[in-house]
Amino acid sequence: MTLFEVVTLVGLGLLAGVLIGAVGIGGVILVPALVYFDGVPIHAAIAGAMMSYLLTGLVGTLVYARAKSIQWNMVGWLWAGAMPAALGGALAANVAPSALLEILIGLLTVSSGLQSLFSGADVKMPDATTISNPALGCIGAMTGFLSALSGTGGPLILVPILLYLELPVLTAVGLSQVIQLPIALLATAGNLGYGSLDVVLGGLLALGLAFGTWAGAAIAHAVPRAALRRMVSLVLVIVGVSIFINLAVRLFT
Repeated sequence: MTLFEVVTLVGLGLLAGVLIGAVGIGGVILVPALVYFDGVPIHAAIAGAMMSYLLTGLVGTLVYARAKSIQWNMVGWLWAGAMPAALGGALAANVAPSALLEILIGLLTVSSGLQSLFSGADVKMPDATTISNPALGCIGAMTGFLSALSGTGGPLILVPILLYLELPVLTAVGLSQVIQLPIALLATAGNLGYGSLDVVLGGLLALGLAFGTWAGAAIAHAVPRAALRRMVSLVLVIVGVSIFINLAVRLFT
């Protein structure tokens, strides 16, 4: 691996980390960037991205926890659903067709952004009974499976679901930091067992992601919440449309 490739991977991780820390969503750009600009096979890109989220989740969780932006009473059930589902999603990702994975990532990105963009404004934290424990487990399972399958790490799936359920944006982003840990751990174990994991790739991405996530989390707590919500939505829509454009160019040219 050349010095330019090393710098590129760390820089990509840094950019994605800023977005993850600030708006909860940024890992979605890793896989398309690795595939389209660095020529990394999509299955290896997904495995490397999932490994890098281990450090991102840890840094993001520490920063958001220190700012008291994590609802810890919701974490256990989200983890309980996410952990086994993430392992299943990682195994499915290793056998799924590349084009199908790209379409899935694009659909998740655009639909999440549009839903968040046109949904209501940020509201107060609902009562704990608003989202039941079994519902949290189901949300965690959906997040774990789809995140490991697409290589997006957790926030891309979880943030729009929680915003749809009318949780405040900082609460949604804070929980999305925490859920990266079990998803990344179980998905990485599955990818390692399947033999698709490039440890060097994942390590370089993680290095940039760690610093970027710390900076992004600081930005999130300094920006007005309405502006933060719009940032989340626009990032999603732009990235999703870019994925479909790139896929269309490859398929029809």
